[in-house]
Amino acid sequence: MALAMTLGVGAANAAQAQEARIAAVNSDRILRESTLAKAAQTKLEAEFAKRDKDLQDMAQRLKSMSDSLDKNGASLAPADRAQKQRDLSQLDTDFQRKQREFREDLNQRRNEELASVLDRANKVIKQIAEQQHYDLIVQEAVYVSPRIDITDQVLKALASSSN
Repeated sequence: MALAMTLGVGAANAAQAQEARIAAVNSDRILRESTLAKAAQTKLEAEFAKRDKDLQDMAQRLKSMSDSLDKNGASLAPADRAQKQRDLSQLDTDFQRKQREFREDLNQRRNEELASVLDRANKVIKQIAEQQHYDLIVQEAVYVSPRIDITDQVLKALASSSN
């Protein structure tokens, strides 16, 4: 009987010693709330501000030309009206192309910046895992108990490492 109890206690201790330390990180929060992500957003806004303004100006010019053609089109000579319609069509085509290029360039740069933020975050997460002896840290999960969520700790570490 004593031998069975000793083996039982020994097995329980072995199971406890082998218990894994698990944590979770919310990547969406990192990309929304981290100082690095906010700095990346500001950088993108500055980088694309001129092109965005140029597109807005072009859209306003397009609207003005269209309004003018609608208003004065009936009083124009057929050749002049046809020329203004061609000019309007050409400007619209240029606008659509530049708008598409702008969106593509912005998306590509945003993805690059976010990848950089995630790379830095992953390095910080790895440091935390090594320092605090975690066996597993997951970033995407259906449910995470607040007890094992270390997102705030990662955000603080990212903020202090970017200073």
